[in-house]
Amino acid sequence: MLAAPRGNVVPEGDGLVYEPKWDGFRAIVFRDGDDVVIQGRGGDDLAYAFPEIVDACRALLPPAVVLDGELVIVRGSRLDFEALGARIRPRSEAGGSSIAALARDTPATYVAFDILAFGSEDLLDQPLSVRHERLDAALLSAALPIVQSPRTSDPGRARTWFDTLESAGLDGVIVKDGAEPYAPGKRTLGKVKHRRTADVVVAGFRPHKTDGEVGSLLLGLYDDGGRLHHVGVASGFSARRRAELTRELATAVVSPTDPHPWTEPREGTRIPGGVNRWSRGRDSAWTPLRPDLVAEVAYDQMEGERLRHVATFLRWRPDREPGSCTYAQLDRPVGAIDVRELLEPRR
Repeated sequence: MLAAPRGNVVPEGDGLVYEPKWDGFRAIVFRDGDDVVIQGRGGDDLAYAFPEIVDACRALLPPAVVLDGELVIVRGSRLDFEALGARIRPRSEAGGSSIAALARDTPATYVAFDILAFGSEDLLDQPLSVRHERLDAALLSAALPIVQSPRTSDPGRARTWFDTLESAGLDGVIVKDGAEPYAPGKRTLGKVKHRRTADVVVAGFRPHKTDGEVGSLLLGLYDDGGRLHHVGVASGFSARRRAELTRELATAVVSPTDPHPWTEPREGTRIPGGVNRWSRGRDSAWTPLRPDLVAEVAYDQMEGERLRHVATFLRWRPDREPGSCTYAQLDRPVGAIDVRELLEPRR
């Protein structure tokens, strides 16, 4: 069951239910006796990467249950998405001892927010209000690392979550209709997220996998010391726009003999990576561009010194100097909250 954007204002309405939007790995957990499957968004079984969650499912869940939720890792008072990403790698490279060490040192938590089956009862056609009752019953004895996501029907509390939870690593609010059945593959949920804009340096691009034209733009921001850091990408272009960008950027491509801040980086500069655990062996080669192009992009939030999610290209900014594209322009989350407060068992 998926979510569609609902802007950046928490809506009100009869029968609406609000939950924090967890920023982790969405996963359906199936338990049938000792058999446990943790199915990720791509259909892969992630049980190999989260053995501590498999053990907890066997110890804390009813013997027959299917849950929908999110895998997260908490460090200190906030979520740590990068630590979560360290778990995902090709199975051939996972290594039992390596995964076991990560599970011990940075244990994951499974945050359940829906239930699809309980015992012999199929709940897909039941309204959310009934599914929540079954979820409460199924997790009555649950404890960390399996917890239930908080929820509320109070839009005022939802707005407080929206305003404050960003500092804890969450990225908005999910809005659900209490009368709706579970609809796999359909975007019947709503997601309310922050929307911000920034002016960034476009200092490179990666080719699209289908035609070799510009697929994503590599974005940079300057720090106080004058270093240009790679902070994320803008992508999602149509085929027509990719062709236009390829023509627009042709004269900005840097030759192999010309200097570039990411091909000859100063110490401490964040640069685009090549093959990594996210690419799963796929080539992530990129083409450097002269760092004098400025674009305005839309983004939701930062993860440390980089964009947490893919940005949206809005327009070129020929009126802006690249050196003015610094971290200082970025909004920072307001308030402060300890994410661990949200992970206390519901009683």
